[in-house]
Amino acid sequence: MVKLAILARLEAKPGKEQDVADFLKGALPLAMEETGTINWFALQIGPSTFGIFDAFETQEGRGAHLGGEIAKALMASAPDLLAVDPVLEMVDLLAVK
Repeated sequence: MVKLAILARLEAKPGKEQDVADFLKGALPLAMEETGTINWFALQIGPSTFGIFDAFETQEGRGAHLGGEIAKALMASAPDLLAVDPVLEMVDLLAVK
């Protein structure tokens, strides 16, 4: 049962909005390889605000994702792409359809 999630908010630097969108779209193949990541969504919340929402069945799956290739690539690209550090929220899911 999916019961854990991560909500990450990303704020693009001015002029880097398309680069952040492209980064997120390009991360899909990496997410597909993560067996512990049940759902993975890349989102655009506003003109320069983006997000990632991932869902997991276990804490181990969530931990593996946090130490995985997407997180590594994001942190390597963050100084160039993001206005501020990503905001990560660990979420407990109360109901899932």
